[in-house]
Amino acid sequence: MNGAESLVRTLVAGGVDTCFANPGTSEMHFVAALDHTEGMRCVLVLFEGIATGAADGYARMADKPAATLLHLGPGLANGLANMHNAGKAFSPMINIVGDHATYHRNFDAPLTSDIAGAAKPFSAWVRTSGNAKSVAADGVAAIAAAGTPPGQVATLILPADTAWSEAEGPALISEPLERKQVSQKCVSDAVRALSSGKPTMLLLGGLALRERGLELAGRIGAKTGAKIMAQTFVGRLDRGAGRVPIERLPYAIDQARATLAGLEHIILVGTRVPVAFFAYPNKPSLLASEGTELLTLARTEDDILDALERLADELGALSVPTQAAQLAPPSLAGGAICDAALSQSLGALIPENAIVVEEALSTGAGFFAATWNSQPHTWLQNMGGSIGLGMPMATGAAIACPTRPVLNLQADGSAMYSIQSLWTQAREGLNITTVLFNNKAYACLRQELANVGAQNVGRKALDMLDLSRPDIDFVGLARAMGVPGAKVTTMEQFNVEVARGLRTSGPYLVEVMI
Repeated sequence: MNGAESLVRTLVAGGVDTCFANPGTSEMHFVAALDHTEGMRCVLVLFEGIATGAADGYARMADKPAATLLHLGPGLANGLANMHNAGKAFSPMINIVGDHATYHRNFDAPLTSDIAGAAKPFSAWVRTSGNAKSVAADGVAAIAAAGTPPGQVATLILPADTAWSEAEGPALISEPLERKQVSQKCVSDAVRALSSGKPTMLLLGGLALRERGLELAGRIGAKTGAKIMAQTFVGRLDRGAGRVPIERLPYAIDQARATLAGLEHIILVGTRVPVAFFAYPNKPSLLASEGTELLTLARTEDDILDALERLADELGALSVPTQAAQLAPPSLAGGAICDAALSQSLGALIPENAIVVEEALSTGAGFFAATWNSQPHTWLQNMGGSIGLGMPMATGAAIACPTRPVLNLQADGSAMYSIQSLWTQAREGLNITTVLFNNKAYACLRQELANVGAQNVGRKALDMLDLSRPDIDFVGLARAMGVPGAKVTTMEQFNVEVARGLRTSGPYLVEVMI
């Protein structure tokens, strides 16, 4: 057994059963090992950013890491943006990055680079295997690092000779780390704030946004009168009929500040102190009002559900009924396409148990509010802000949950970062309906141009935010990669084609002309 096979067998024994791959010469022994080893699904992607983005979506829905296979430093570099997004979402991921043989590095071949140096800013754990006999143990360490609560990006660099040389076999898997219980002081401080009678908010993230966490937070809110709210962008949120409804903290600074104004206490549950996404001239970075007490019940890595259970118990809220959303989707909208009509129809069309991957940016501003009482579903968003995640994340989510329909609400500009995802979706026969909103622009940046106070903006600047000349034919691109689709210009067409896509067992794309 060589080092590559010992690593693949170790990964499979550790529960890592999916690998999103874009390999090159230095990874060929790992490719052969994937072929020789049962239990590992191999998914070919056409760009490394799709591999890391798909691993993010997979981890969010499977609650365990996938592996990626990347080709040397440049291949890793192509995947870094979505490694960043995965890190911000606390998604466990194991990147296997091939490198030149150890004795070949000193010759400075064309693909030689500082792989570890490139990986470190985007990985919580980085290691380079020193020899074939250590590769399996390094794999165990990578699994442990990725699984460290709440989830981390781990990068293992595999020099070619450590992959092809003789090894001793797979290594024993260590027990996964458990989430830590929060201290009694954290619970007592939250009880004090919630019992004070003063305006208080529970700000939720992480596992607090799963169905059980929302239920507990809803009971606490009903008992104490505290408001519950989700952080601005959510890694995974269970919502729709039967779930406790929750709003998200607004993105815009002025709206967020107004939402948090007047609160005496903000209790953080699986999230961090709310800050502005960007700095703007003459606007604050911190969103809470001065004088608001910020308390942490549970950090993202803590046992959040246990903390909420203990808090609810001390408040006598465990038996308090919650106000779950009742199924009342809106009717389908008709007429001209506009944001309000799109929001209304999506609220009606989301199927039961769907996974909604939302990277609709400016067009999708109203989608969340219009779908709170739709069929029960799970909502995923980009946590790191580096666009181009939506289509890869939908790909990974569909592989993690093959029986659930995936609805990808996708902006046109960010789609072009990773449009090759459609080819993998077709190759794998994934149940993904991509609704692509084509406004021929980076429309959100037009608004940001005004938000930052840029003055005397002319044609040169506006052209950098424009996606026309030539117009992009997304239906044509989809068909070229094996995905059927349709272009729609009215809400009636939109309703028919989205419903068709959701009925189709494989991928389908609906291009919506805005």
